[in-house]
Amino acid sequence: MQAFNRLSAKWQATLLMLVAMLLFTVMGVFIRLAAQTIPVMEVVFFRNFLGAIILLPLILRSGIKTIKMVRPSLFAYRGIINFVGMAAGFTAVTLIPLAEATALNFTCPLFITLGAAMFLGEVIRIRRIIAIIIGFFGTLLILQPGISEISLGAMLALVSALCVAGASLLVKKMTETESVNAIVLWMVVIQAPISFVPAYFVWQWPDMNGWMLLISLTLAATIAHICFTRACGLVEITSLQHLEFVKLPFAAMIAWFMFSEVPDIWTWIGGAVIFLSTAYITHREARADRSMRPNHGIKESKL
Repeated sequence: MQAFNRLSAKWQATLLMLVAMLLFTVMGVFIRLAAQTIPVMEVVFFRNFLGAIILLPLILRSGIKTIKMVRPSLFAYRGIINFVGMAAGFTAVTLIPLAEATALNFTCPLFITLGAAMFLGEVIRIRRIIAIIIGFFGTLLILQPGISEISLGAMLALVSALCVAGASLLVKKMTETESVNAIVLWMVVIQAPISFVPAYFVWQWPDMNGWMLLISLTLAATIAHICFTRACGLVEITSLQHLEFVKLPFAAMIAWFMFSEVPDIWTWIGGAVIFLSTAYITHREARADRSMRPNHGIKESKL
């Protein structure tokens, strides 16, 4: 720990980001393994239930006032949308290769940019529009429509990315009035009862191996989010964007070792195209945020 603290903020953020990306990938492995012992909807429920148990004592140290909801309706909408995204994403991981699910997940920033323009009134210029088009072309490279049948798992992976994008836009709105502690805690607290409803109809109590996998899944997800959040607090997020691509080789190596999966060339090419387009969009949005100017009562980017 002392050696880590002696590193510069840039290197600390880089290491934290790499750990986060690795744990997010490992989380996918635990999801698939846990879903082999209990129904996937139970996995979703326990991810939220155990997450709430872990987070509650940590967050309450800051005081009960830090989790007060100013606009409860936004929390409810976010919980529902995020639950659908989580259910779709968890199911996708059990149906398609881990690397393919990871590559398709790179489309999330594309949906966020489109959603921000459609629902939040943000202006996007021609360069970012072209980047979005290129990003979705990368998605077509992975899916190969007309050449091979688009699988249910691939469609669910895209539904998950779309829902996560919608939830992210709600979080962006929520940060105007809500605390970070409230946003983090109430997500799992609200999603736990929502996910219990479908889980109830397929309920099977986990065995000892199942409990270990569920606890490992929850710990991996929680630690990954903590590392990611801390990394973003040390440096600008745009300087870390390129590191998110390591999820694809991580997924390929772990899936090969655990499940003997080998991603095809189009997963690599399509994933790279999607990632590069989203990285460019993030870069342009960061530059736009730094160059906002008043224009007839609204803010418009010079870019």
